[in-house]
Amino acid sequence: MIEQLILRNVWRNRKSSLIIFLLVLIITFVFFIGNSIISRTVQGLREVYINGVTGDVVIERSSDVTMNLFGANIAVVDEFFTIPDLPAYDEITDILAKDPRVVGFASQVSSKAFLDVENYREPVLICGVSADSYFPLLPSIELVQGEFLKDGEFGAMISLEKARSIEKTIGRFPEIGAEILLTSGGAIGFKIREAPLVGIFQYKNAGQFMNEVVITDPRTARALSAIQTAVSDVETSQQAATILETADVDSLFGDDSLQIESETSAEISPDTVQSLLRDKTNVTQTAYSDTGWNFLILRLKETVPAPWFMADLNRKIAEYGATAIDWQTAAGESAATLIIIQTLFNSGLTLVIIVGVMAIINILLISVFKRKREIGALRSIGASDWNIRNLILGENLALSCVAGFFGISIGALLLTSINNIHISIPNRLLASLLGGQTLTIGVSLQSAVASFTLAVAVGIAASLYPVEAAVRIRPVDALRDK
Repeated sequence: MIEQLILRNVWRNRKSSLIIFLLVLIITFVFFIGNSIISRTVQGLREVYINGVTGDVVIERSSDVTMNLFGANIAVVDEFFTIPDLPAYDEITDILAKDPRVVGFASQVSSKAFLDVENYREPVLICGVSADSYFPLLPSIELVQGEFLKDGEFGAMISLEKARSIEKTIGRFPEIGAEILLTSGGAIGFKIREAPLVGIFQYKNAGQFMNEVVITDPRTARALSAIQTAVSDVETSQQAATILETADVDSLFGDDSLQIESETSAEISPDTVQSLLRDKTNVTQTAYSDTGWNFLILRLKETVPAPWFMADLNRKIAEYGATAIDWQTAAGESAATLIIIQTLFNSGLTLVIIVGVMAIINILLISVFKRKREIGALRSIGASDWNIRNLILGENLALSCVAGFFGISIGALLLTSINNIHISIPNRLLASLLGGQTLTIGVSLQSAVASFTLAVAVGIAASLYPVEAAVRIRPVDALRDK
């Protein structure tokens, strides 16, 4: 009986029913498309950074400042922030080696420097790594030329995009074996390290900063990041000391010749400066630790939830002054971009849902008052409050379920059509967010279930007030209404 009344009333009030149907359909469609895009964004960024830079979990020194792999996550602090070395390295690696949930781990020293190749000069991010464990851990890194760096080998690797930038500036592609200069500066001066180019690599899909990464041996990275354990001074020549004391980094690598004021006021060319800086007998040498590391990068088994693992691991390593962070924190700025996008999407979606629910409530109220005599007649022949509630709720739930199904179907059809077109993404940030250079957004069962649940929830929420208004209608008042 109730089912027949529901179907009949839906048809009799088809204008109102159509509007409610369309509103729920739009809400479901927008949520399904948006949720699918956000899911792809999270998955895409996760694949980019976990497989290329951060791993699943990163262990760092405990600090009041949240760190990513290349500095502080607070822009104002990062300018003056030095990444501390990881304490109790041996004890922590022993814990990881015994944990069956850990597939593997690699050590990293991070720094920032300038890459100098002839008249090409650009800032880069330095990763000094335990090479034999680092590259197998991060499958997104692909070799283009040369060979992968090995443990104990002195050298550096640059990205393919960086190599192309160098070619565009100096007119030729960097050759394997060529010497490159890495320069870092600080409050007490600057350091210059020369390293042979052993390989050129690329990421399957580079994130926002990943093409700026230069992978080096850990000793070079430690020198540039000034992780010191002892200092030994070597006597410098008078000419080299004069240059280092009176010239800044930019002037050393500028096009103009250096004019050094001394008793003889001699003019020295950049080639002379380069020669003096490469002559390690003429420059103050610093001994650096061979055991200092900034980070441990971990890969977990696919079935291991990273949050649960981190909570358990942090209980074990807290006493050593270390902490475990997730890939989003380790990625830094890119993860912040994801959070902003998610916040904007959620805010927009919430606004759409609120507006839709209010519109449905108004339409239902109008529909209820138009059917005042019918509801009063039902009450006069013995219909209970439960019957009236079932009638109104049943109508709206039927519409919501059908609208939700069609909204999901249209959304899935649209996404499938977009995927079949193979739209290319020229923007690097969007490509990294969506996990590839081609736009591909998966149609997941999870998004469909969430969207259908939302459609039902909207139908119920929009029915609550109109249902109570219908229940309050008295038979006498309904019969008097004309």
